[in-house]
Amino acid sequence: MNSVRTERQPDLREQMFAVGRAARAAAAEVAQANPAVKRAALEAAAKELRSAAKAVLRANADDVADARAAGLTSALIDRLALDEKRLEATAAGLEVVAALEDPVGQTIAEWQRPNGLKISRVRVPLGVVGIIYESRPNVTADAAALCLKAGNAAILRGGSESARSSAAIHACLTRALTAHGLPAAAVQMVPTQDREAVGIMLRDMASFIDVIVPRGGKSLIARVQQDARVPVMSHLEGICHTYVHARADLAMARRVTLNAKMRRTGVCGATETILVDRACAATHLKPIVIDLLDSGCEVRGDAATVACDSRVHAAVDSDWGKEFLDAIVAIRVIDGLDEALAHIRRYGSAHTDAIITADAAAAERFLTELDSAIVIHNASTQFADGGEFGMGAEIGIATGKIHARGPVGAVELTSYKYLVRGSGQTRP
Repeated sequence: MNSVRTERQPDLREQMFAVGRAARAAAAEVAQANPAVKRAALEAAAKELRSAAKAVLRANADDVADARAAGLTSALIDRLALDEKRLEATAAGLEVVAALEDPVGQTIAEWQRPNGLKISRVRVPLGVVGIIYESRPNVTADAAALCLKAGNAAILRGGSESARSSAAIHACLTRALTAHGLPAAAVQMVPTQDREAVGIMLRDMASFIDVIVPRGGKSLIARVQQDARVPVMSHLEGICHTYVHARADLAMARRVTLNAKMRRTGVCGATETILVDRACAATHLKPIVIDLLDSGCEVRGDAATVACDSRVHAAVDSDWGKEFLDAIVAIRVIDGLDEALAHIRRYGSAHTDAIITADAAAAERFLTELDSAIVIHNASTQFADGGEFGMGAEIGIATGKIHARGPVGAVELTSYKYLVRGSGQTRP
C-alpha cells in the first residue's frame, strides 16, 4: 500500500504545482489588466452562464441525484441544488460585480511630509487566492468574479458533491476570459477530487498561493486552520442569534424570526437561536413558536418554550451554540438585554446577530456592544450576504479581525502598498 502511495504522491504534487505556477503567471497578468477588459469578461461570463443554463442544470441534477443516494441531509442538498431562479441570480451577480468600481489602483490615502516626500496608499491585488469550499456550486462563479475584479488569480477547490456543477460553471468562465484576452489560468479548478490535493494546497504551495479562503463546515475550517502554512482568511460557522427585545413589535418579530430561520436553513446567516425577553414572553413567545412549528421547523427550547406547545422538544446544553444548518432552532427566554448579550458572547461565533426592538437606545447598545462581524437591527439575519450588501457576491463571511471582516467582496480581496514620490531627498 505504501509503495502505491509513494508512486502516486509525486504525480499529484507536481500536478498541483503546475496549477500553482500557472496561477502565479496569470496573477501577474490580471493585476495589470484594464478595468474595462475585466468588466467585459465578467459580463460575458454572465451571458455564457445563461446560454449554458440547460447544461449546467443537467450537471447539477446529476450531482443532486448522487447526493440524495449518498444520504446527504435536506439542508446540504438545498445548498447544492440549482434551479433556473438560482442560476439567474448567479448570472446577475456576475453582472453586479462587473459594474462595481474597480478597486485596483484606488488611492486610499495620501499626504505630504515636511521634507517634500509625497506618500500615497493604494489598493493592489492579493495575488493568488486559493478557495476551498463545499456544496454550493454558485461559489465557483462568485469567487472567480470577485478575484478577477480585484486583479487576482483564483485556484478553486469545490466539494466532490458539486463537481459536475462546478465544472460546468467553470467552463463558462473560461470561455469568457479567453474571449477577452485574459489567461484561462486566472481561474482554475483543482483537477482532482483527491483529498490530498487540499493538503498540498495548505502545506506545500506557499510559493504559489498568497491566501487561502475556506468556506464550509466546521470540520473543513478546523482542518484548514490546523494545516495551513499560508495565510488564512477565516470563515467560521454561523451560530447566529435573533433577540426579541421587550419592546419588539409582535408582527415584526413573528415575520423576521420566521424568515431568519426558515427562508433557507442551510445558509450561514440562518438564525440558529432565538432569544425572547421575559418582559414580552407572555405575548410574543407562543406565536413565534407556533409559526416555526407550523412551517415544519423543529423547536428545541427551555421550560418556558416547552410549555408553549406539545411539539416542542426540551433543549439540552449542546443546543445552545450549535449550527444546525437545518429546520431546527433553539429558543430561550432571557432576562433583558444584558443577559441576551452575555448569551450571545458565550455561545455565538461572532458571525451575525440581530435585535428586534422599537427601543432605539436598546438597539444602539446591541449594535455597539456586541462584537460580531455583522450586527442587525429589525431585520433578518439572512441579510448576511455580500449580494444583499451591494457587493454583487461574496466569498464568505469572515469572522476574524485581521484584514477582512464580514462579507468578503472584491475590495476585501485586495491589499495595499505605499507609493513614495520624491525629488532627490536623502535621509539625514
